[in-house]
Amino acid sequence: MARTNPLQFIQQVRSEVSKVVWPTRREVMLTTVMVFIMAALTAVFFSLVDLLIRGGLQAVLGMFG
Repeated sequence: MARTNPLQFIQQVRSEVSKVVWPTRREVMLTTVMVFIMAALTAVFFSLVDLLIRGGLQAVLGMFG
């Protein structure tokens, strides 16, 4: 494995970091809002599934109780 000296390493790192395209403030805000919306939709979905399973189990167990 080839070794590079620390100066070359730092130069290579700076070169690679300069290639990074950082998101704009608008893009960050938009993706943040989308994450919150998806999290809320997921929470609602699993709450409904939980209610359906609980109701089904209560109905089945109520028949035998």
